[in-house]
Amino acid sequence: RRQMVTALAAFGITVEALHHEVAAGQHEIDFKYDHALRTADNAVTLRMTLKAVAQRNGLYATFMPKPAAGINGNGMHTHQSLWKEGKNVFADPADEYGLSPLAKKFIAGQLAHAREMSAVIAPLVNSYKRLVPGYEAPVYLSWARTNRSALVRIPKVSPGRVSTATRVELRCPDPSANPYLAFAGMLMAGLDGIQRDLPVPPPTEENLYHLDETALSKLAAMPGSLGEAIEELKGSALMRATLGEHAFERYIDGRTSE
Repeated sequence: RRQMVTALAAFGITVEALHHEVAAGQHEIDFKYDHALRTADNAVTLRMTLKAVAQRNGLYATFMPKPAAGINGNGMHTHQSLWKEGKNVFADPADEYGLSPLAKKFIAGQLAHAREMSAVIAPLVNSYKRLVPGYEAPVYLSWARTNRSALVRIPKVSPGRVSTATRVELRCPDPSANPYLAFAGMLMAGLDGIQRDLPVPPPTEENLYHLDETALSKLAAMPGSLGEAIEELKGSALMRATLGEHAFERYIDGRTSE
């Protein structure tokens, strides 16, 4: 991991945290936020760099969403915030969650469009082997602060950093996604929530995997397979507009072949 961090630094990527994760042989490397396009560039560079460093050490680095059954899969937890004139417009120190009304509408937009953008942010058959109950991967359309089973999580920040560090974490994308398409879809989904003034549902702080069937039946869930996700994508006017007609149709063809 240290060799990987050094190699990433040579590409101008600043690593902020690195640690072993839950599963055997699983690791997390978090790099510093930037504009969406630069962050997508960095995500692609990171994957290639880590594979090369692993190979140099006689190892193989995989970004497959669920490389082994029965243990935690690999997510691409994406932290998002909107800024205007140098200010984080997601932040409101007076709010219980530190979130501005605009941030809550952004969350509402992502929850509203999560199913239809699922095939873009979780694009493989294997992706839906990860999105199952019990492994910290999100299944149900919900948001919370401390609940790692929620689709959208609000990372806790120290009181003095609310104005700059407040952000929204989307936990359903996985590292097999094309980050350029994924980030575009996520951004447009959130902006649609703002433009349409969508109300955010109440947060769900209890572990969703511990709820009974009656409680779970009241929650919408992510698609259970790539086939189901493709059908959701086909009917999405938002994703069609985001990707553009040509890319949208070719993307559906590619996912259907997958």
